[in-house]
Amino acid sequence: MVMSPASAALAEATKTATSTITVTVTGLRSDKGVIRACLTSSADKFPKCNDAHSVTLVEPAAATVTMTFTNVAPGRYAIALLHDENNNNKADRALLMMPKEGFGFSRDAKVRFGPPKFKAAAFDVTSGAVHQTIKMRYMF
Repeated sequence: MVMSPASAALAEATKTATSTITVTVTGLRSDKGVIRACLTSSADKFPKCNDAHSVTLVEPAAATVTMTFTNVAPGRYAIALLHDENNNNKADRALLMMPKEGFGFSRDAKVRFGPPKFKAAAFDVTSGAVHQTIKMRYMF
């Protein structure tokens, strides 16, 4: 099959098209510290996102925080958030490993006896803009 030049250009643009993911973070209990957000397409690395294919953003905490991931290739992704109130670059824990700081996940995935699975938080990115609103949760 022979493609016309216009069809070939459209096919190439579709292959290399990227998206922007805007995340609105709500429900923060204070404006102390920072919000750490990681975006990953790896089910095995979620929610820690400690691999080379993850992107992490850090924004100062405020009443509402907006974060933007740019140049995101098409695929299936999940986002994990941490309200690092003391800005020590880790999730502080209390009794029984319960998080002392706020957390949240894309699609507001439910937390039951630990973080949600990738499948519960995952969403598709095709082209254009994608928006996620994530409400922070606190155990203490």
